[in-house]
Parts: sequence; structure tokens; C-alpha cells
Amino acid sequence: MDNFEAMSEPRRTAGSWLSGARAAGADLGYPGERIGLPEEGPGAVAGYGRRLVALVVDWLLAMLISGALTAAFHWSPMTRSFTTLAVFGVLAWLLTAIFGTTLGKRLAGLRVTGLDGGRRVGAMWAFERAVLLVLLVPAVLWDRDHRGLHDRAAGTVVVTSR
Repeated sequence: MDNFEAMSEPRRTAGSWLSGARAAGADLGYPGERIGLPEEGPGAVAGYGRRLVALVVDWLLAMLISGALTAAFHWSPMTRSFTTLAVFGVLAWLLTAIFGTTLGKRLAGLRVTGLDGGRRVGAMWAFERAVLLVLLVPAVLWDRDHRGLHDRAAGTVVVTSR
């Protein structure tokens, strides 16, 4: 092995590590397989696209409500921003606890469930999930089952409902 070959070996190893486990040849299965969920159809782990659509719809709803509150109480634009975040968190908490879904998730064909796939989330776990979701950082860190840290902490998973 000459010097050039010796120098390129670490680059290949680092390149596969930086590209992820699949690029290195590891078979991780499909999202949700480790927790016993189907690969496709109702009850399968929701994809990023549908979750993003649901988030946008829920955020727009929160903006409409906070806009109405701001107009009614003559709040400042800064207060409106905090109100939007608070309304988003309350909607995420209450609707998930009561119905297992928010308006945006409902329109996107998604629901939040426990890891067993059938149990309701419940008020306390939905509250924990909503608080962490409002903090944003846990929501943008995902595992291979498409579960953000807010879902992992609450023992939940977002699945397709249709």
C-alpha cells in the first residue's frame, strides 16, 4: 500500500460515517419497525412531509387566534408573537390530549398515539410533549423512527390515520 492509498482509506471511512449508517451498509429497517409499527398504511410512522404540512396548518391557526386576541385587546406586535406561541402550545396540548390529533394533523391524516399504537396520549403526556414542542429544539432532533425528542420523552409516536 503506497502513501496515497493509506491516506484515502480514512476519507472513505469518514465519508461513510458522515453520510449515515445506510451509506455504510447497515440495514436499519424501516421507520417504526423497532417499535412494532407497520411499514405502510394506517398506523405506520408518519413521514416528514405530512408532519410539516400539519405543523404549518396548526401554526396558521394559532396565528389567526392570536391575531384576533391582539386586535380585541389592542396588544403590541411583540405580545402577539408570544401569544401565537402560547396558543400553538395550548392547542397542541389540549387537542392531542382529547382527540389524539390537532387540526393540522387531522387534515394531513395523522394522529399522535402511544408506542403501543392504540392508547390515548393523556393530558400529562400531551402537556409534556407540547411544552417540549414549543421549545423547538427537541422537535428538530429525530431518531431513525422519525420521533423527535418531544415524542421520545412523552412515549408517543406520530402515525398515519389513513
